[in-house]
Amino acid sequence: MHYDFADARAASYRLDEQVGFLLRRASQRHLAIFAQRLPGLTATQFAALAKLCQLGPTSQNALGRATAMDAATIKGVADRLRARGLVEARPDPDDRRRHYLSVTDEGRALYEASAIAAVEISTETMAPLSASEREALLALLAKLG
Repeated sequence: MHYDFADARAASYRLDEQVGFLLRRASQRHLAIFAQRLPGLTATQFAALAKLCQLGPTSQNALGRATAMDAATIKGVADRLRARGLVEARPDPDDRRRHYLSVTDEGRALYEASAIAAVEISTETMAPLSASEREALLALLAKLG
């Protein structure tokens, strides 16, 4: 089926060539590899756990910002990590609305056991690229973000 477009820009649009589509496909590939290699954690749970191990006790809001998760997403992630005993939450003594999250011993052990797999997941995700392409991709993605 052929369509006539009033604007040539619409006629030239190809979904397969769009940045959002390509990023989504790459993300889907990465998440599939992640799920296969680290079936006990979602990528967002691992990100929160990793960042908490790096930062130490952190407010839920700050953890959300540090992991690029909105308030609803980080709340759900934190709730699931707490339910598994990987993270604990304490109210801020100065502001009861704020909660500080910290990693439990069990959470730290899981992170340490998973970190090598996480490095391997990144390596496998970018395996089709040369070393210079990997470096360029990471630099460009950081620039976009």
